[in-house]
Amino acid sequence: MSLYSRLSDYLEEHSDDAGPVRGSFSLPRIGMIWLAANLVVTTLLTGTLFVPGVEYGLVVVLIVLGTVIGAAALVTIGNIGTRTGLPTMALTRGPFGTRGSLLPVAANVIILMGWSWVQAMLAGIALDFLVQSLTGFSNPVLFALVCQTLVVILAIFGHTGIAKVEPWLAVLILAIVAYIFVIAFTTFSPAEFAAIPADPSLGYTPILVLDVVIATAISWTVLSADFNRFAATSRAGVIGSGVGYTLSTVISMIVGATAIGFVVLSGGEAIPFDPVTIVTPFGAPLALVIFLSVMATNTMVVYGMVTTVVNAVPGGKKLRFLPTALVVGVISIIGASWFGLLEQFTTFLVTIGALFAPVFAIMIADYYIVKRGTYTKDILRQRDGRYWYSGGVNWVAVIVWVIGAVTAYAFTYLLPTPIGATIPAFVLTFVLYLAVSLPSRSKTPAERSVHLTEATARDGARA
Repeated sequence: MSLYSRLSDYLEEHSDDAGPVRGSFSLPRIGMIWLAANLVVTTLLTGTLFVPGVEYGLVVVLIVLGTVIGAAALVTIGNIGTRTGLPTMALTRGPFGTRGSLLPVAANVIILMGWSWVQAMLAGIALDFLVQSLTGFSNPVLFALVCQTLVVILAIFGHTGIAKVEPWLAVLILAIVAYIFVIAFTTFSPAEFAAIPADPSLGYTPILVLDVVIATAISWTVLSADFNRFAATSRAGVIGSGVGYTLSTVISMIVGATAIGFVVLSGGEAIPFDPVTIVTPFGAPLALVIFLSVMATNTMVVYGMVTTVVNAVPGGKKLRFLPTALVVGVISIIGASWFGLLEQFTTFLVTIGALFAPVFAIMIADYYIVKRGTYTKDILRQRDGRYWYSGGVNWVAVIVWVIGAVTAYAFTYLLPTPIGATIPAFVLTFVLYLAVSLPSRSKTPAERSVHLTEATARDGARA
């Protein structure tokens, strides 16, 4: 047997499955998972986008408000994972159908690929800063490619270890965060930060800030059931993820806004979403933390892409882990050289919100109301059954999703509303899906809610 074959067989044996699992994680452990997951430099740098475009004090309020609103969707989707044992993309089979779910799955892979590119670029920039300060050599694109190559190797062989190390990296990042706050507020007073004049020419408005903060939560919601299906109880999943996500996001974004505010007050040039801009006044330790945190988080992102592709269709013959990882990995490495994406980061986040806020509105309406809080074991079938709909696709959900996404784009670019685009698009999609789906609910008999691991075990016992 060749080395490739032995590696492939080993990874198949040790890779995660998209089937239902029975969770055992406590509330504190779920909370720490979410605290570690989002306490990363991408969230921190998102905060640098807002100042000085919008007043510092208002930015802090909008970060808190948008995070709480976004977390509501995150924990609601995550709770479906706890109650069924299934990851997020597997749950899309419920409303979209066995084959129809491939549409949001494909969108999710594209979004995760974009995240992997962004994070590789940030790690490359941070590594370039460290190398340049020591040797004078500078090539951010080269270092981004090197970083992403390391990430792919870790995603294939070391994802379990990274998951264990990430909480410790979060502790290190919290220490650096405390350091930044101390330096910032002992050098300048809070009143001086609040007095930084807003610069509308930068293109940011309070409504856009709110939408970007909510979109950040939406981007993490694609993984909410993946994490929360391991919670022992709904209470552990809901409270743990809600508190962990809210704390990490609020802390990270506010420290980003504070760091860029510090640069402005110091007379420097405020370049948003640029690691070097905030690393320069705070030193090499921050660059090292940025590099390590991005490497850890990006490893899990790439691994998530691979497992999503491998388990896209329930039952039947699945793609093998190693060749899929190699193909996905090569694409992620090549894309890490596209630094122009960093200049379009706001558009990237708005796109995530427009695509997935309607998806989650449909999922919440379908599970909690249309399906009465129950998904049956048919969701694990490759074809036929309750979630086959018409040829494997629920065209009602697909059409409503398109309407919701188009509405989100219209509210962003054509018809701005006082509360942004994400909230009205979410509400419209939710109501529209219920309006067209509830009339058919009476034709479907109600079933007792049961964790899918129990249903699977019961069927196995009968056999």
